[in-house]
Amino acid sequence: MKLLFVACLSPKTGNHTTAERIRSHIESAGHTCELRDAAAFKSPAEVANLISRHPPFEGALAIHLLRAGSLLLDINVPFGVIFGGTDINEDVKVEQKRVVMEQVLLKARFAVAFTEKLKEEAELFLLSQSSKIYVQPQGIQTEASEKFCWAEFLRSSGVSSEHVDELRVFLLVCGLRRVKDPLYLVEVFSEWHRENPLNVLVVIGPRIDPVFTVEVEAVVKKTAGVFLAQERSQRELHAAMKRCFTVVNSSLSEGMSAAILEAMDLGVPVCARDIPGNAAVVHHEFTGLLYSSPQEFVHQSQRLLSDHELRERVVRNGKLYVEEHHGLKQERETYQRLVDTLLLA
Repeated sequence: MKLLFVACLSPKTGNHTTAERIRSHIESAGHTCELRDAAAFKSPAEVANLISRHPPFEGALAIHLLRAGSLLLDINVPFGVIFGGTDINEDVKVEQKRVVMEQVLLKARFAVAFTEKLKEEAELFLLSQSSKIYVQPQGIQTEASEKFCWAEFLRSSGVSSEHVDELRVFLLVCGLRRVKDPLYLVEVFSEWHRENPLNVLVVIGPRIDPVFTVEVEAVVKKTAGVFLAQERSQRELHAAMKRCFTVVNSSLSEGMSAAILEAMDLGVPVCARDIPGNAAVVHHEFTGLLYSSPQEFVHQSQRLLSDHELRERVVRNGKLYVEEHHGLKQERETYQRLVDTLLLA
């Protein structure tokens, strides 16, 4: 079967990684799966034209109901959709967008939610299509580069310290866009850094929103203890995560944060903002820590510094949780089974 797979493919983002992984699952079953960036299409008509070219595509898949799914509305082959996160958490609040997403869900043969909570939200805000919505958590696979140099990484990020091994580096992994809210903790963290200069916050991720990136760079430049790292390859990022003290998430909205799950898999504690997408995977004081204000973030981080038993517990349980719920085998089987339903007349 020849499939068209449409997704938002900004380099080195969670969406891109997820799309590549799902494509490999589909192709391992013998299908051909062509991955295309949603940004490359101006209208659903362009996608319909591509679908019908010879040899034609026999089915399609999209990640994100609005940004990618809406492009499939004019095609005449069966398709499935995967919720991205912001589509269900944010876009449904705008009536014009909600109506479009409802049409996509009605026409789709199946839909996939990363969490039970995301499925419930979709059923609440969109026409009830619960029979076609499947829950499949993201599959996680980590591989850290062995050639990675921690001291060089910190130096290139602007962190100057003679005591590199004594630093407690909090690594905020996110693409630079407003929904990830990378400036949420900056002010309070800087105050904490002044009290204890060994605590530093390093933000790392692709520059997705150019205008917002300029804003982040300006704030970081004048803020003590907060640094902006250049984006790295997946393997280098995993190596940096392994060396940091804690992986941080400060997003306003998440479908399912791959960075959180990767940190757990790598044996690194997670301190995440208490939002539904994060709370679905971070069980407070069991697989990680949650916070709902910048002040509470500092409090939870101080607990990780002083309570070694707590730190060991969340690391141990986090790794077990990922192994049990986010294996590649189950994810592969689910997508292969769902793609097979597109073959049915």
